[in-house]
Amino acid sequence: MLFDCVNGAFAIPLIGHRPKRYLLRCLVVGLLVASAQATELKADTAAAFERYIRATEAEHADDLRKSHFLVIDRLPDPSRNETYAKLRQGQIYIEQLHTKEGGRPISIPGGLVHHWVGVIFIPVATLSQVLAVLQDYDNHKNIYKPDVRRSKLLKHGENEFKVYLQFYRKSIVTVVINANFDVHYTMLGSKRALSQSYSTRIAEVENPDKPKERELPVGNDHGYLWRLDNFWRVEEKDGGTYIQVESVGLSRAIPAIFAWLINPLLKNIPRTVLSNLLNATRRAVANRASTKKNHVPLWPTLEHAGSGIRKHCTRRVGSSAGEAREPESVSVAVLSALRFAIARERSRYFASKNFSRIVPVLSMKKYPGRAKPFCIPVASSFSTP
Repeated sequence: MLFDCVNGAFAIPLIGHRPKRYLLRCLVVGLLVASAQATELKADTAAAFERYIRATEAEHADDLRKSHFLVIDRLPDPSRNETYAKLRQGQIYIEQLHTKEGGRPISIPGGLVHHWVGVIFIPVATLSQVLAVLQDYDNHKNIYKPDVRRSKLLKHGENEFKVYLQFYRKSIVTVVINANFDVHYTMLGSKRALSQSYSTRIAEVENPDKPKERELPVGNDHGYLWRLDNFWRVEEKDGGTYIQVESVGLSRAIPAIFAWLINPLLKNIPRTVLSNLLNATRRAVANRASTKKNHVPLWPTLEHAGSGIRKHCTRRVGSSAGEAREPESVSVAVLSALRFAIARERSRYFASKNFSRIVPVLSMKKYPGRAKPFCIPVASSFSTP
């Protein structure tokens, strides 16, 4: 006989039913019951995690001293070169890490550390393009959906950001987390940058998107996520940019009876999350670069029209007398130069795109003899919204 965990009674398996299925049902239901019980983040658990983070940061500093900017730089030459080649072919490098202190594992009583790192390569992309995406926090809800459902930049200093994110994850159970982060960026020359992101507040959301939605008390919830610190490294080289994200999270410990069932999930879920995160970043950088490349002003800047415009049409700004110069007539020669510049830029752009488009061009036929007077501010450029 087996105990039916669903009906709460002993039951005799029917012919053809395997006892393993009942055992699996018991374990899954038991896991759900255990996860449904709230647990408290103990002070010693939080202190042990902070110790783990400090040891991890010490490893980061040691890597920089050894010129190991990316985690794959630690690999021996043959493996490192092979890994770089695979990254340039579009593959993702993901590895589980375990920080040690004095060569020994760091014990986390009552907690479980999830420490993973992933690296990806974006061809053609520049360091500034990647940083523009990473720092576009108000748009992270669109870039990283569905894992990020809400995002907001709360405060921004020179290299400091305060950010709010709401995470969503559905596996055995659905989990929604509100999290606040302090993020600091550091530039290492013109081709490298790194950032440290530390969670300052994490609260689990109960009954999300329902009238009874509420936050559970911080540190006294189901323990799915108590801490989350991320370390990003970005390096422009090899005709593109490498992006590395190292994530260190803290959750409640798993009962030993469920370890065999949950451990595979603990390895598969972070791989999936990191893969989604890096792929979404690559798509966002590529889309932003493509949008910028395909955007061309229908009217050229003053440099395209030549210095004649500056000579014949200027506007004095901030003069001592506080008066602006009266608009002067643009000569026929200057107008011709402007028309030529527009036609040149139009032909260069649309010829490369293999399609035609009507672009307004100034016509001399409208103004026989003398051109109609108009003035162009020197600091402006011709463009359409």
